[in-house]
Amino acid sequence: MSQNDRSSVLVTGGAGYIGSHVVELLVAAGRDVVVVDDLSTGSLDRVGDVPFVLLDLAAEDARDRLVATMRAHRVGGVVHLAAMKQVAESVDRPTWYFERNIGGLTNLLAAMEHLDVRELVFSSSAAVYGEVAGAQVDEDHPCSPVNPYGQSKLIGEWMLANAADAWGLRGISLRYFNVAGSGSPHLRDRTEANLVPIVMRAVSEGRPVPVFGVDHPTPDGSCVRDYIHVVDLAHAHVAALDHLRGADAGHTPCNLGTGRGTSVLAIVDAVSACAGRPAAIEALPPRAGDPVTVVADPSRARRLLGWRARHDVGDAIASAWSASPLASSARHVG
Repeated sequence: MSQNDRSSVLVTGGAGYIGSHVVELLVAAGRDVVVVDDLSTGSLDRVGDVPFVLLDLAAEDARDRLVATMRAHRVGGVVHLAAMKQVAESVDRPTWYFERNIGGLTNLLAAMEHLDVRELVFSSSAAVYGEVAGAQVDEDHPCSPVNPYGQSKLIGEWMLANAADAWGLRGISLRYFNVAGSGSPHLRDRTEANLVPIVMRAVSEGRPVPVFGVDHPTPDGSCVRDYIHVVDLAHAHVAALDHLRGADAGHTPCNLGTGRGTSVLAIVDAVSACAGRPAAIEALPPRAGDPVTVVADPSRARRLLGWRARHDVGDAIASAWSASPLASSARHVG
C-alpha cells in the first residue's frame, strides 16, 4: 500500500477528554478516523460511530495489533494522546509510568516504522520544562522535568527525533500548558485531577477551595498559569496534521497556550461567578517544585501551523461549567 493510498487518521486515546475533541473535529473535517483506547480513563460514548479498537498500547501484543489496525484502516497519520498524566501518581509509581508512557510509544513507533507511516502528532506537555525562569516560556528553554510524568514526555520527544533521523518520521510534539473547557456536554472532562474541575466540585458543594501558596510574588499571591480551551487545543492537532502532509522528515516541538497568565485565585473567582455563589479559600503551603509562574510563548505555533488560541480563560471556564452536571446540582446546595 503506497502512501497515497492511505487516508485515515489513527487517534490513540481518542475516547478520552482531549482525544474525543480531536476526533470530533477530524470527523467534521471529513477525515476517516479510527480510535485506539484502553478505556482506563476514556469512555466509549464519546466515540460515537467512529471505528474503535480496545487496546492497551503497552501490552505484549500491541505492536502486532497496531500493525493490523493501521493496515485494515489505511492509516496515513497518527495523533498519539494515550498516556498516563497524573504528576503525583508518577512520583509514587515511576516504573509503571515509564512502562505505560514510553512502552506504549515504543510499540506505536515500531508499528508505524513497519508500515512506513510517517506522520505523527505527539501529545507532550509543558511539564518537560520543569522549573522555569521568566514569565513566558518558548521551545528553546532548557528542558529539565522534575517528575517522572514530565520525564516520560521528554523521552517521548527524543524518541520522535530519533525516528525522524533513522527512518524519516515527520513529527510534531505539542507541549500543552493547562487545558480546560468543553466543546459539548458529552465530551466534558469527567476527571477531577486538574484545577478547574477541582474548583468546580468544591464550589458546587460549598466547600473551601484548596490553594497552594498565597504569598507568591504575583499580583494576588497565588500561582499563575496559562489556560487553553480544549477546543483550541483540538484545532491545533488538526493544524499539525495538515502541516505534516507537506513537511520534511524531522521533529519539532510546539507550545500550545494563550500567552496570557491567570492566577489560581482568579480561576476560583471565575468559577464562583459561573456558579453564582462565593467560594471560601483554604490557604495551604506551596507545593515543592511548583513554579510560581508558567506562561506559554505560542509564537512558533502561529508561524508554523497558522494556529492561535481563539478563546480566553473565561470562555474555557464558562464552557466547562455549563457542560458539567455540577451546574445544576449547585443550584440546590445551601
